[in-house]
Amino acid sequence: MTWRQATREEIYTYYTEAFPSYVDQLPSFITSRGPKQYALAFREPHPVRKDGVPAKDFIRRDTWQTNSSGDRTKAAFNEFGDVVKFIRHPARNDPLGKSQFALADPDLLEKPAPSPDAVYYALDHWERPWVLLVDIDAKEIARQRAAQAVGDDVGEVDSEALLNRAGILEADPAGYPYAFEDVERSIEYGFAVRDIFQDDFNAEETMVVYSGQGVHIYLLDTDLANRYDAKSREVLNDLLQETYEIPIDPVVTADRRRVARLPYSLHADVCSVVQPIESPNFDIRAATPEVLQ
Repeated sequence: MTWRQATREEIYTYYTEAFPSYVDQLPSFITSRGPKQYALAFREPHPVRKDGVPAKDFIRRDTWQTNSSGDRTKAAFNEFGDVVKFIRHPARNDPLGKSQFALADPDLLEKPAPSPDAVYYALDHWERPWVLLVDIDAKEIARQRAAQAVGDDVGEVDSEALLNRAGILEADPAGYPYAFEDVERSIEYGFAVRDIFQDDFNAEETMVVYSGQGVHIYLLDTDLANRYDAKSREVLNDLLQETYEIPIDPVVTADRRRVARLPYSLHADVCSVVQPIESPNFDIRAATPEVLQ
């Protein structure tokens, strides 16, 4: 088993043929108007309408227009089908419409229409008090494992050289900055975090999502007495890192305005579907959609 990057044609096929069947399985808080933004990342920058403005390889789009008081006035997406259209054809369905900062019309350019390598939604939410997400990335696990393998000789060695010396770059999936064992280890850590949420915080609503190169763990209880402000999130980071020695990305936990990969979107770098999982024994081979096999 190895991994590869999806082609533009495969990405379009996935969002046309496979993704619509998953829409009804999205977590209930991910709607067309709930998250404050949706975001797309492109493999190559795409021009905008206004001359002199740099082409964009990452865009965020608000789900609502607001007035000067911050009140919602007009929805950018009337239903989730509109979000799907935006994902499939970002330039032709840009919520910015004819704004000078909207993506340029591909029909007027000598380059293909943009296609998303990644689809994100904002954790900042219009209808929920908060969404808390912990990120565990196989790349960080691999880097730590490589440093332990190399030992005292690490010195000023850069990350790629370190991974190479530890043999990780040659391990399957070849060419990626981690091995499959690091991905599997991230999943194990993810369920350990879920257990901590349930045992230490009495959490009743949690979710573990395979992100393609690691996991996202959600704490979704909406008790207003536990809003998890900046200080609370710092405490949580310290608990997970120092007490339980779990290699999380603390910036993601701390920042309520982060974006996260949309469940059931395609991680195009590894041809895997981002998806909620129920067991640490999840077979990552099952994440490759049939339309890409």
